[in-house]
Amino acid sequence: MRSVRTRIIATLVVLAAAGVGGWQLLPRQQDTEKRITVGTTDAVTALDPAGAYDAGSWALYSNVFQSLLTFEPGAAQPVPDAARDCAFDGTDLKTYSCTLRAGLTFPSGRAMTAEDVKFSFDRVRAINADVGPSSLLSTLKSVSADGLKVTFRLSSPDATFPFKVATGAGSIVDREKYPRNALRTGTSVDGTGPYALTSYSKGQKAVLTPNSRYKGDLKDTGRPVELRYYADAKALRRAWEDKAIDVATRQLPPTTLSKLSASDPDQRVSESDSSETRNLYLNTRASSPLHDTRIRQAIAWLINREQLAATVYEGTVDPLYSLIPTGITGHTTSFFDAYPRQDVDKARSLLDQAGVSTPVAFTYGYAQGRGAAGPEAEDIKKQLEATGLFKVTVKGYEWTDFQKRWSGGKLDAYAVGWVADYPDPDTFGGPLVGTGSTMNTGYSDKGVDRLVRSSQQYADRGDATADFRTLQADIARDVPVIPLWQGKEYVLSSEAVGGGQYLSDGTGIFRLWSLDWI
Repeated sequence: MRSVRTRIIATLVVLAAAGVGGWQLLPRQQDTEKRITVGTTDAVTALDPAGAYDAGSWALYSNVFQSLLTFEPGAAQPVPDAARDCAFDGTDLKTYSCTLRAGLTFPSGRAMTAEDVKFSFDRVRAINADVGPSSLLSTLKSVSADGLKVTFRLSSPDATFPFKVATGAGSIVDREKYPRNALRTGTSVDGTGPYALTSYSKGQKAVLTPNSRYKGDLKDTGRPVELRYYADAKALRRAWEDKAIDVATRQLPPTTLSKLSASDPDQRVSESDSSETRNLYLNTRASSPLHDTRIRQAIAWLINREQLAATVYEGTVDPLYSLIPTGITGHTTSFFDAYPRQDVDKARSLLDQAGVSTPVAFTYGYAQGRGAAGPEAEDIKKQLEATGLFKVTVKGYEWTDFQKRWSGGKLDAYAVGWVADYPDPDTFGGPLVGTGSTMNTGYSDKGVDRLVRSSQQYADRGDATADFRTLQADIARDVPVIPLWQGKEYVLSSEAVGGGQYLSDGTGIFRLWSLDWI
């Protein structure tokens, strides 16, 4: 369905100056084995796919592991990768089967079978890591294996299940190398993806070499790549300016992004639409000062997204008024409809009704080093405190610590970016606001859960629009989350590297194999 597609709206590529002949657009022989260095501020939580559900980890997984299915750039439907073919059995959308490609082998040389696929899915659910992807498999009832055929039986109709299979949650691991009921430790990876992880230093770098054993959707596994991880956006910018890296992405400072120019002869700039969003999550538990719905509604009346986008982000993001972003089926403006402008009087009235003393004090956590997360937190704090109605204590945490704090319900409010797992509105439903969601706000509503399940029954995803509209209206009413902004995808590469425009399209797949020397 075209309406759920992430479209590239602008790819600004600056080629070398005059005198470049067509033959020079092909890889130079001496460069084919030279590493392309890619810098990012995204962190890797765990090398084990059962233990992470974040953009940095999944970016690595999409290169070193295979899933049964994958997404090609800009595509709305998954295609076979480790699988030869996949399909629902019958029309009830409760049984899904895949047949593996023949000849897939792990680094040990052992052939992959359907038992490895079953093992991989079963262990994600069995381990059920606090910051893992098990919530994504909520409709999976059981998995069976027979030779090269694997069959998934679902607890309820789920037309989105193939999308979930194509994500990092569907990464296939070697059952002889990974423990069944615990996360694997160490820095080794045993996958069948287009790349092999030859070395890894947490928080520093990952060295990837093309996997000669790979068999799947890709025809070319690309050039050797070194991923370098930077502590914050400023460090990434310095590495780019010092020419220490060939490609820079996710996330350079807004001041840098706002000044990018296609006329710069020393770099290539790719700017594209993205379904990445950033939300402010509010702890709804009885132990939180934000437990009362009216207090959360009061906050919603006071957030000024336009100011945030224009000042902190210098126009490099767009204000967002819905759980589902622009360009995805089911997008609405539910928060604009409910809270069309800043209104201190309405906020004060709600707090009076709640019977609380003002200013209402609460804690606000954010992940250090993630774009402009710190200035963003301070701006929101300033907006709320200027009214005299709230007192906000802001604190930044290292990424892993931050995840543990929000998953443990230790923060009253926390801002988190969300990169779509797959090009469907379902990825903005259950994972964010369903009971037991990965964002762990403590929010649970039977009506919302019913709408999530109802939306999954439609093979034609356009038929789910009414459910998603109602769901977003319910979220605007209950306010477990406040949408802040929708981002764009920026990739900078040196004039010697091509393919940056295909590196990322706002989903969880990070196509390092698209990069090449020119």
